[in-house]
Amino acid sequence: MNQPKFVLVPVTRRPAKPGLATVATLGAFALAGALFAAAGTGSDKSSIDLKRDATPVARGQLEAASFSTIVKRVAPSVVKITTETKAKRVAANAANLPPGFDHPAFRQFFGNRLPEMQTQPQNGLGSGVIVSADGYVVTNNHVVDGADLVTVALTDGREFTAKVVGRDPQTDLAVVKIDAQDLPAVTFADSAKSEVGDRVLAIGNPFGIGETVTSGIVSAKGRNIGILAEVEGYEDFIQTDAAINPGNSGGALVDIHGRLLGINTAILSRSGGFQGVGLAVPANLVSHVADSLVKTGKVTRGYLGVNLNTLTPALAEAFNLKDNKGALVAATIPDGPAAKAGLKDGDVITALNGQPVTDPNNLKNQVSSFAPGTTLTLDVLRAGKTTQFAVTTAEKPGAKRIGKGGLDSLSKQNRSDDEGVLNGVAVEDLDRAGRRDMNFPAKLKGALITQVAPNSASARAGLKPGDVILEINRELVTSAKDAVELSTKTESKKTLLKLWSRGNTLFVVVDETGTDKDSQQ
Repeated sequence: MNQPKFVLVPVTRRPAKPGLATVATLGAFALAGALFAAAGTGSDKSSIDLKRDATPVARGQLEAASFSTIVKRVAPSVVKITTETKAKRVAANAANLPPGFDHPAFRQFFGNRLPEMQTQPQNGLGSGVIVSADGYVVTNNHVVDGADLVTVALTDGREFTAKVVGRDPQTDLAVVKIDAQDLPAVTFADSAKSEVGDRVLAIGNPFGIGETVTSGIVSAKGRNIGILAEVEGYEDFIQTDAAINPGNSGGALVDIHGRLLGINTAILSRSGGFQGVGLAVPANLVSHVADSLVKTGKVTRGYLGVNLNTLTPALAEAFNLKDNKGALVAATIPDGPAAKAGLKDGDVITALNGQPVTDPNNLKNQVSSFAPGTTLTLDVLRAGKTTQFAVTTAEKPGAKRIGKGGLDSLSKQNRSDDEGVLNGVAVEDLDRAGRRDMNFPAKLKGALITQVAPNSASARAGLKPGDVILEINRELVTSAKDAVELSTKTESKKTLLKLWSRGNTLFVVVDETGTDKDSQQ
């Protein structure tokens, strides 16, 4: 029997017809899965004007015979999103090469570059939800990721070319903007007040056949199933049995009053089609992310600086705890916010600002809703006694961008205004855990490459995640900060790098002289 797995709802992608798109040589462009705060073009708007209604749903004994009135009211707020992606020439990866050709010793035969391959032009289809009357639309990040053209179609037949305002791979959400006014914006429910068993409707454009409504219930809340683990994502999904199919990505999950309860995102399936388990990002998280993307083009989250363990019954017994509610502190990060506040290994965090903490994921999601610099009150159980600690959150350290057009660049404006070199590369410091996990030599110093945009000059030169930058233009690199600073100071677009790669030390030249404004997509 096939093992079921969670997948992001497919975006109904298909190859474009020949001649509809031209081949482009690419520089740095948007790459989903960035391990740092999502970025976008930003906006002059100070805030997004969201309509909200926090009243709980009416939970009477009888259910309405028809939801047609609700559907007529909310359906105009759900839109169809189509995307076009041009053919691109990108660096080949290990999966496309014969065995051994990916080894650094063979790079010399390709001028220290990997062979290139050409992707096919594609069209994609998804859904979105109008969240403000002046044209802001929320959808899934995986709907618009990498798209060269995004088009939004309204239920009244009008179509608009959309601008990507910002993306947040860590929640799989994105905001796009169309040039229109007086649009039918959806009203947000307080998703925290929803309950398992509440009736819900899913609205979207499955398979491109047109707007479709399905019904079901809230099957579960607070689902954390790991589909965003690769980007250190934040998962707090609402589970529903309302049918969600390809093309529904980014569509609305609404309650019986027509208020937005979540954005449909993923399904559990053995076949790739809907089998009764769908997942939606809750409306409260959607509103927080959307507001941040509109205000600043990115989402910056609070950070405590702790490694947490789930409290299993065995751990609860070992720590003499009455139950397994809370988050067990396995370690505090030196000089991190929690360590500075006095938290220690073995502490159990049971509440944040008076709100109960049920498990590590719940704590992580609560902390992420606060901006860095916010002082939080934590209830901490230590040696059988509860003590309160005031902890001031910080911005999570780690991944840094090299150049202005790194992994978060989302639009032609960002991509054509690159500063420095090594655009499309993300680096972080070599910490103790990383050295152990990747078996680095104890004395190795440098900047660890964590991401390389696949169509960037750096990728064509053969740079890969896991390589360590030792020098930039013969200048010693000992940290991620060194790499970032050196990459912005160089005047030449040809960069000489000294790398440590899979046990070997080699020099590589990254040539970005050919990445003109039109090709940086």
